Amino acid sequence: MRSLGAPSRADEATSAPIAPFAGGAGEAGGAGGAGGQPPDISQMSPEERANRLFNRVMILAESGKQDSVQFFMPMALGAYAQLPALDADARYHIGMLELAGGNANAALAQADTIGRSISTHLFIYVLRAHAYQELGNTQLERRAYADFLRNEPAERAKNRQEYTDHADALTSFKTEAARVTGRRTGT
Repeated sequence: MRSLGAPSRADEATSAPIAPFAGGAGEAGGAGGAGGQPPDISQMSPEERANRLFNRVMILAESGKQDSVQFFMPMALGAYAQLPALDADARYHIGMLELAGGNANAALAQADTIGRSISTHLFIYVLRAHAYQELGNTQLERRAYADFLRNEPAERAKNRQEYTDHADALTSFKTEAARVTGRRTGT
């Protein structure tokens, strides 16, 4: 399985990246407090809890620790279920969690939900390409990459905060999309 390319939000970075997609998650195994103590999640906002669990699962997935991914997955998904509203960024996180847990169809459902509110959002194509790759559907995978490349200039020009938060992952995905589709990009 290729790297999921899911960075943490840039404003949540606490130290150097541990995994390429972690974008500074800084929580190897979850320790992130002073002196190596685990953070006190009771003092975190629901959004912060969800994002920390997302980062943990993504780091574990990139490290190939599938047993730990399966252990933390229900907690991470539960944390997102407790949020009062799910924006495109939260749905992207849920989709990436589902991919890490091997549930490509659930990731596709998140992509479709994002698409109902923002029809050309770049996270749609990221989730679809990875999900179709997992499902072995090369034709739809290539279509998701092509759709990403077609919509990327106009979408990036909108300066959405989530694009800034996931800039490294989107840049890597664009490179991957160009390679898979055989298209040259202007960046």
